[in-house]
Amino acid sequence: MKRSGTPIFLFLLFFSLNINAQKFEKLYQYVNPLIGTEKMGHTYPGATAPFGAVQLSPETDTISYEMNGKYNGDVYKYCAGYRYEDKTIVGFSSTHFSGTGHSDLGDFLVMPTVGKLQLNPGTATNPESGYRSRFSHQNEKAEAGYYKVKLDDSNILAEMTATTRVGVHRYTFPKSDQAHIILDLMAGIYNYDGKNVWTYVRVENGNTITGYRQTNGWARTRTVYFAMKFSKPFKSYGQKNYDGKQVYGGFWRKFDQTKNFPEIAGKNLKMYFDFDTNENEAIEVKLAISPVSQTNALENLEKEAGNLSFDQIKAQTQENWNKELNKIVIKGSETEKTNFYTAMYHTFINPTTYNDVNGEYKGLDQNIHKAEDFTNYTTFSLWDTYRALHPFFNIIQPKRNGDMVKSMMAHYDQFSMKMLPIWSHYANDNWCMSGYHSVSVVADAIIKGNYQGDAKEALKACVTTANKRDYEGIGQYIDLGYIPAEKNGTSVSNTLEYAYDDWTIAQLAKHLGETEIYNQFIKRSENWKNNFDKTVGFMRPRLADGSFKKDFNALSTHGQGFIEGNSWNYSFFVPQNPGELIQLMGGKKKFASKLDELFTMHLPDEFFADTEDITREGIIGGYVHGNEPAHHVAYFYNWAGQPWKTQAQIRRILEMQYKATPDGLGGNDDAGQMSAWYILSSLGFYPVAPGSEDYAIGSPAIDNAVLNLENGKTFEIEAINQSPKNVYVEKILLNGKEIKNFTLKHSDIMNGGKLSFYMSAKPRK
Repeated sequence: MKRSGTPIFLFLLFFSLNINAQKFEKLYQYVNPLIGTEKMGHTYPGATAPFGAVQLSPETDTISYEMNGKYNGDVYKYCAGYRYEDKTIVGFSSTHFSGTGHSDLGDFLVMPTVGKLQLNPGTATNPESGYRSRFSHQNEKAEAGYYKVKLDDSNILAEMTATTRVGVHRYTFPKSDQAHIILDLMAGIYNYDGKNVWTYVRVENGNTITGYRQTNGWARTRTVYFAMKFSKPFKSYGQKNYDGKQVYGGFWRKFDQTKNFPEIAGKNLKMYFDFDTNENEAIEVKLAISPVSQTNALENLEKEAGNLSFDQIKAQTQENWNKELNKIVIKGSETEKTNFYTAMYHTFINPTTYNDVNGEYKGLDQNIHKAEDFTNYTTFSLWDTYRALHPFFNIIQPKRNGDMVKSMMAHYDQFSMKMLPIWSHYANDNWCMSGYHSVSVVADAIIKGNYQGDAKEALKACVTTANKRDYEGIGQYIDLGYIPAEKNGTSVSNTLEYAYDDWTIAQLAKHLGETEIYNQFIKRSENWKNNFDKTVGFMRPRLADGSFKKDFNALSTHGQGFIEGNSWNYSFFVPQNPGELIQLMGGKKKFASKLDELFTMHLPDEFFADTEDITREGIIGGYVHGNEPAHHVAYFYNWAGQPWKTQAQIRRILEMQYKATPDGLGGNDDAGQMSAWYILSSLGFYPVAPGSEDYAIGSPAIDNAVLNLENGKTFEIEAINQSPKNVYVEKILLNGKEIKNFTLKHSDIMNGGKLSFYMSAKPRK
């Protein structure tokens, strides 16, 4: 009876799973991971699972971070490891950042070859001199959770897929008695001599190896453990150590460690594994990573990939992507769907999972901790992502965003400096960019009901972070109300960003009934006024004696007190109090005219030549959309009494800055911020000041969207008569009731219902 019942049970289970799967639209087909891989987007085309710890993707060159003892500017093109413009592939690495303007990672580069063994990567102009290979985009395909490319020089088909913690390679070889799979443990992104601190490899058996790699880069104490399993035993293996001669060599010299030796260690190692292959024989390689240990890496491999085939893992991961993408179902053209769902894909890459299947992870104290009731995340590019990515998560990924705040609180608890993260990854803070924008993410999540921890402890962490006097001018900011220009090269932007962050702390304190803290930080949130020079109408560097710095140029991004921007863009950075900014700039009419000038002026190249994050592609007039500081500015027309100009500019930005092509992003995607701006603006609203429940209404660029919320409710958006010409909002109805103030509340969305836009070709003035 038991035997005969098992097939029936399995059939019913499969039938049930199949029925459930059919409820989802096949939306992953609209994802094109090649968007943003050309020019400034800095995205990667490889395979990853939603919020996955592994990002298995090709590297197209070996540019060093250093040249002649100085920063090599060309390395900036390779933040994601891959450049669409390149013609050769060096190999496939397990870890990457998506869309960032600085980099690290590129761990465990794997490359299949045939013929004479070569362990150097060769050069782009002479790929035959190493293990790299030419490739063609005609023989390349990128999907959500899958990547493949033909390596022309070796006639090998390379395919990639991934689970959360395991990258899965499949290499289809020609017939050869000299087939190799190279593991380059020296390779890395933003690499330089000395970046590798130590590497260890242990051959467990004829098809499994484990080890770790420790690097000192953007994250100064980063150790990644791995377990690597081949579907076919290797016939032989070996290694080469590039450390050079050392004074002390120890007694390992008794052994020949170069061939078939099971335990090796050093700073600069490369390994190879030899095979005999038949024509079109496929060898699969599963490579799991862990922040904790080789044992955990093996456990990650077995529990996530185990005996599953490449095709099974690919199908599973693409179904997981489908589930995530179906959180928003839109109606629109094929191009609109490609742009929209690729943007969703890019928002669901970062932050990344940072604990093993058993919950363990390495903390900021470099000790092992366990995430008991949450998923621990890393890769927090907060200067970028507090603006739209985390607010987007508060709508579409509230549980995950709550866990991200728990991860930030774990960071704070474990960190000797008692600060929330600034820009953190792999149990490190790399201190990149300005502000303490984690407080915005924390406040926004708590105010919107998405954090299940101790909210008062979170407020305490925010206050402690904001009072870290020895961090980037905070002490002077507290004492003077601004940061003196002679003390800090980004004094103005720091002051403006601290003031906004302080406003979010005030909102959180108000939410929790902490009046004293509210009063303290709402006062600090007005410090932006101290850098506003009424005589010129711009934010301007101020000296310790109270005078404004001379030789001021509002167009320049260099030496004017701003980070990655100029005063024309930063002078509008008062998202927490646009009404008072408008008054200081002379009232609504003058303010709107100044916005008009921003969007219509011509910004000569010379004024952003010193800022590699800003290029012509990301600029509209003088407005820099390819970078973040002014992402809210187009919505400010609403406060100036001219909402039709918000509507026109939003649609102009959407059309000009987002295209379904490899060069389709006008700037770094910045861990999903650019993509989150696209999604929210396409839906018709945007969080001008996270920490508030209010969204500013713009102009929807899709015909219809259904948001399938985690609370089981749906929120439908329809744009009646929407078209490239009909960009103006004639009327807005929320559940049949007209909205007249161009403001949507978070609760309006989360309660479910219907938002109807009536669109027109003529502005409603």
